[in-house]
Amino acid sequence: MKRALLAVVLAAGAVSAVSAAEPLQTVGHVDLARYAGQWHEVARYPNRFQQQCVGDTTATYALRDDGNVSVVNRCRTRDGYDAVSGVARRVDGRTDRLQVSFLPAALRWLPIGWGDYWVIELAPDYRYAVVGEPSRQYLWVLSRTRTLSPEDRRAIEARLPAHGYDAARLVDSPPEH
Repeated sequence: MKRALLAVVLAAGAVSAVSAAEPLQTVGHVDLARYAGQWHEVARYPNRFQQQCVGDTTATYALRDDGNVSVVNRCRTRDGYDAVSGVARRVDGRTDRLQVSFLPAALRWLPIGWGDYWVIELAPDYRYAVVGEPSRQYLWVLSRTRTLSPEDRRAIEARLPAHGYDAARLVDSPPEH
C-alpha cells in the first residue's frame, strides 16, 4: 500500500514538473479598461512580500495616459494599513502579459525591479482573474467582490494543474473586515 501511494505521489510530481516546464499560457487579450478598478485578493501562493498582510488585501488598477497601468496594492497589517504604488507595462504589446515595478519612478528605467504579471484566467464578465508568472513561483486569485463563489473557486482550482500550478499550495487570503 505504501509503495502504491508513493508511486501516485511521484507520478503526480512528474506531471506537475512536466506542466511547469511548458510555456505558461495566458488568456490572449485583456481589455485593460474593463480590468481597471479594484480587485480583492481571494487566495495566493505564500510569498515574502505579503507577510505583513493580515487582511483586506486589494489591488487597484487605473489606465494612464502613456498606455501603462498604475497599480496600488494595499492590505491591512497589525498596525494599520500598508500600501505600495507602482506601474505595469505591456510585454511585447500584449495586454495579458504585463511587467510590474514598485521601484520609485526615477529608477524604473533600470532593467531590474520588474516582475511578471500574466493573466492566465479571466472570467468573461471580469468577475475574477488568476494571475501568475512564467516560473510559477507566484500566483494570485482575484475577484471583483470580497468573496468568490464556491463554484468559481472549485473550477479555478481544477484548471490550475493545466497551467503547471499546484492548487494545494494556494492559501486563502485573510478575511476582510
